[in-house]
Amino acid sequence: MNPPGTGGVPSLSPAQATETTREDEHTPWMEQVVKRANMLNALRRVETNKGAPGIDGMTTKDLRPFLVEHWPQIKKQLLNGTYRPQPVRRVEIPKPDGGTRLLGIPTVLDRLIQQALLQVLDPYYDPTFSPYSYGFRPGRRAHTAVKMAQQYIQEGYRWVVDIDLEKFFDKVNHDILMSRLARRIADKRILRLIRRYLQAGIMVNGVKVTSEKGTPQGGPLSPLLANIVLDELDWELLRRGHRYVRYADDCNLYVKSRRAGERVMASVQRFVEERLKLKVNAQKSAVDRPWKRKFLGFTFTHHQEPKIRLAPKVIQRFKGNIRRLTCRSNGQSMEQRIKRLNTYLVGWMGYFQLADTRSKIQALDEWIRRRLRMCYLKQWKKPKTKKRRLTALGIPQDWAALIAGSRKGYWRLAKTPQVNKALGLAFWRDKGLKSLTERYDQLRCTL
Repeated sequence: MNPPGTGGVPSLSPAQATETTREDEHTPWMEQVVKRANMLNALRRVETNKGAPGIDGMTTKDLRPFLVEHWPQIKKQLLNGTYRPQPVRRVEIPKPDGGTRLLGIPTVLDRLIQQALLQVLDPYYDPTFSPYSYGFRPGRRAHTAVKMAQQYIQEGYRWVVDIDLEKFFDKVNHDILMSRLARRIADKRILRLIRRYLQAGIMVNGVKVTSEKGTPQGGPLSPLLANIVLDELDWELLRRGHRYVRYADDCNLYVKSRRAGERVMASVQRFVEERLKLKVNAQKSAVDRPWKRKFLGFTFTHHQEPKIRLAPKVIQRFKGNIRRLTCRSNGQSMEQRIKRLNTYLVGWMGYFQLADTRSKIQALDEWIRRRLRMCYLKQWKKPKTKKRRLTALGIPQDWAALIAGSRKGYWRLAKTPQVNKALGLAFWRDKGLKSLTERYDQLRCTL
């Protein structure tokens, strides 16, 4: 079956996948998990990813010494099906658009075992997933999903059915998930272990809270389990001939009219709520024009050949982060401030390089330098210090005196021609500040 869209990518349906793996039905899955090479690879991944400790306080640095002493016993428990995971540690992190996201941090030992499970299960499951599922899959990324959405819009599908699953990771039905797993996995020990991870519970203020549904975000295995749950939705959408892209629980379908979009929204919502026992967030879901919605931090222009641009909320969040990094009240030197800025800017630009809005990137670049000029003006404080510093930077004394004696605010002064000339692009380049625009141009050459 070739999915809709140009250049259909061949893929295996769930039925075909079952056929291709029947010869492996009696493969000892758990023996593959505890194999030395697999465990060493999992250990390296866990150590590289680092991360916070779980409820037992063990860090990734403590893991190897612990395994040297206890691995034979743990391996025996895994092989005979008696291993029991520990509860996860609940952590709340703020969402970019408000609210909080609940993470469950497993112990480093459980992260190791989950990683080992993932390395065995993923090669079996990933080839059978829809080619339009992009989240948490090897060799796939958000950029490809955004480009696919851009292609649909260019082909004339200029209405989007934006479906948001309400608290998806917290509401996954355990019975439905386990039934999906049992179709492919014959080893009861694997199924029992995954069930125990799902029901391990959460420690909240020292009290264990049982978990009857959901796959806590924070463990290596959760993303794969999420894709397994939503795989049925993917193939149902393909069976109906829809143009869609999905990244984790963000699913966008593209249609040619609002009426078609409303009809699709209603039918997909019924399928999700009745078949998968999940809930569609009515407040965040909508049928609208693609350029009025955001997808993975991006949106589009309304042109016949749509351009990818930064979503407005992304720009607001970016400026908020820059304000925190350039705040003078945190008692850091300009060198430290620039070092932290560079780390953030390089990572941010690495993701948002896909945007076709160089002018917006350039405006953000100039805004950052203005923030830093304001920091210097605040730092110099006294008029005579400002005059001396500006003169030392090559500004004529009469100009420097005007700035030093001005009653304008620091933010207003940071945009004056005199300060802009003294603390211009060359000055910040010498200080080591990374330029967003230059980084953008470099990265765009590789796209």
